[in-house]
Amino acid sequence: MEIPLSAYEESAAFIREQCRARAVELPRAALVLGSGLGGLEEEAEGAFRLPYDEIPHFPRPSLKNHAGVLTCGRLSGCPTAILSGRVHYYEGCGMTAVAYMTRVMKRLGVRTLVLTNAAGAVNEGFRPGDLMLITDHIKLFSDGPSRGNVPPELGERFFDMSRVYTPSLCETARRCAAERDIPLREGVYFFMPGPQYETPAEIRAIRLLGGDAVGMSTVPEAIAASQCGLEVLGISCITNMGAGMMPGAVLNDEEVGRTARSSAGAFRRLLRAVVSTL
Repeated sequence: MEIPLSAYEESAAFIREQCRARAVELPRAALVLGSGLGGLEEEAEGAFRLPYDEIPHFPRPSLKNHAGVLTCGRLSGCPTAILSGRVHYYEGCGMTAVAYMTRVMKRLGVRTLVLTNAAGAVNEGFRPGDLMLITDHIKLFSDGPSRGNVPPELGERFFDMSRVYTPSLCETARRCAAERDIPLREGVYFFMPGPQYETPAEIRAIRLLGGDAVGMSTVPEAIAASQCGLEVLGISCITNMGAGMMPGAVLNDEEVGRTARSSAGAFRRLLRAVVSTL
């Protein structure tokens, strides 16, 4: 489904007016919190919260681990929009709906988008609880948020994808992690549409193709962000080993949420440090 520019503008105008009414600075950065990774929004100073269902045209997550609340305030001194939860393609949304919030952030004046997610390990050297800096991604699934007639104000039809994850932001994340003794893996994130987890054969294929972690989010938003000129940083929380990597293990959503919550402390420390540089 194609979405007119007026819808993005109405969403952005509503958020902008709410910021002005509460004397809160317009955000310069936006942070998307993935499955089980909420809590950072509570640390924002001078903040206010808007449920997604109060924002015109905003998509509403159907998952229990995605609160569906926008928080605007200062995080580590930086005016930030914190998006607690996202919608996914597997929820029945089109790719344009999945990328909707990213494009609204652009119309709001955000310059930097930080994407986080819970992901499964494909790299045999990774373990649940690891954090991984996304250096690149692979998406072989055909549909995408730039398909169709995207308003030209949101970017050109044909655009470069050689530096989706901004090198300077990646270097900042490395430095912040090293200064705080936070182990930080690096790797390629492989997008799968879900909602089913991958088969052991798919995990082997993903590894052969160069993937280090696999998940069902982030990439549509990163593509839309690249199209409209946002700087992007991506960080995954490794919550489980891929299918077939641990004999007898059964993958489920509860395990994903539990592992994400257990890694939340280090995750929040790293994100606070990165945002403070913005």
